[in-house]
Amino acid sequence: MAELPDLDALTKDLDPQSRAVVVLLHGMLSSLLAQFEATTAKLEAENADLKRLLFGKKAERKVMPSVRREAARRAKAKETAEASEARKEKSLERRRGRRAKRRTLPVVEARIAVPDGERTCPKCGSSELRPLGEGAVSEQYEYVPGRLVRKRIVREKLACRCGEAVVTAPAPPQVTDGAEHGPGLQAHVVVSKCADAIPLYRQARRLERAGVPASRSTLCDLFHRSAQLLRPLRDRLLEIVAEDEHTSADETPLPVMHEGGCRRGYQWTFVAEPVIAYVYSPTRSGQTPARVLGGTKGTLQVDGYTGYNRVTTPEGRTRVGCWAHVRRGFFNALATAPDEAGEMMDLIADLYAVEHRAEEAGVVGSEAHRVLRDHDSRAIVERIRQWLDDEAPGHPPKSPLGKAIGYANGQWKTLMVFLDDAKVAIDNNVSERSLRATALGRKNFLFVGNDAAGENLSVLQSLVSTCQACGVNPQAYLEDVLVRVQTHPAKDIDALLPMHWRPAGERAPPPS
Repeated sequence: MAELPDLDALTKDLDPQSRAVVVLLHGMLSSLLAQFEATTAKLEAENADLKRLLFGKKAERKVMPSVRREAARRAKAKETAEASEARKEKSLERRRGRRAKRRTLPVVEARIAVPDGERTCPKCGSSELRPLGEGAVSEQYEYVPGRLVRKRIVREKLACRCGEAVVTAPAPPQVTDGAEHGPGLQAHVVVSKCADAIPLYRQARRLERAGVPASRSTLCDLFHRSAQLLRPLRDRLLEIVAEDEHTSADETPLPVMHEGGCRRGYQWTFVAEPVIAYVYSPTRSGQTPARVLGGTKGTLQVDGYTGYNRVTTPEGRTRVGCWAHVRRGFFNALATAPDEAGEMMDLIADLYAVEHRAEEAGVVGSEAHRVLRDHDSRAIVERIRQWLDDEAPGHPPKSPLGKAIGYANGQWKTLMVFLDDAKVAIDNNVSERSLRATALGRKNFLFVGNDAAGENLSVLQSLVSTCQACGVNPQAYLEDVLVRVQTHPAKDIDALLPMHWRPAGERAPPPS
């Protein structure tokens, strides 16, 4: 900050009246200079943001380097030969697992005969050649495009000799009686939109190319009918999230069609691993987290948004802060205060290095992890606290670095919680990652038609995302559950949730 001339030097030879005028003017100039520098810092930060938006990479994960990747890089640089060997063995084990999974694919054999013109010995010219073993064998993975079939269902009819009665085989269970679209196709529509963010109009084009013309409105009906059938399962996932002691949450805008354009709705995510449950809301008010988590106890890991205050009360859940959000503020301040912001980012990277060591040791969430945090992370946090206290007075509150320091100070109590509970994560990234599907959908299908459509999307997204988190194939899951949910006992609904579901061949037979 620029400084004015020393006041004592200016006024030592002045009479009292002149001295008073100089002191007044000096104070006014100091105030104006502080305002000018604060405004300049703000404009420089806005200019840097605009340049990044116009000319830089748009995705934050491409702009801001991953702190976890940086922690892994540091650990790799310091590791011993034994640790290096163990890491390589672990990587090799993962590759073996992938190869073993590929071996489960069905084998299609293609036999290639020696051409007629080459069925003679190149040495003696004899044509009496005999097979030699299995032949020259090689393997490659080939893609077979998905195909649609017309499934013709023939139900046997039996007539009695008396001529009075006919017995007909029962119809196979369907999602909707008399529907011309089977459960597999209906599940494919849901998975394509929720897992791959493919809009329904593009799916209609793909089906037409495959030989089954289907309008977008027909696919829309299939999608929303599926959501209505499966809503009890999503509601049960929300109950499980509310029952869990450690939960994280986040929200993101979801445009909704409205007269004259779009209005803003919100998709909320509530995560209690491996459950990922979504809720749609027309507004961003705190009513949604209160409806999902109100009256429950435990921890709730979120960012600084005040909408979660209705849940994080002394009688409710303990609020847990996110160090990734703190780091983001200092990253944004790099353009105007590179040295100071870079120093803080290095300190936060040290915190993540401790987490990386816990992951490498396989002790995440255990007492050993808590001890590691208490011994190593607490010392780093104390250094961060001292840095914030030292730097705060020297930066205007509205400057990028001032805002970053203010956010860290405002969230300080919540940022300390992870030190005493190993079950609590250092950041809220698990919730942010779960909203990537919504962000990708926003780019592809742009908006939802109304609030009911937003809620239906949240129902199906919950089940598809939880399937993916549990390692369950969402196509196989939905194809089975869309049929079973209609006759399944409500008291045993947990058996249909992704984390408990088993394919038909692995389920226990019903009691005789």
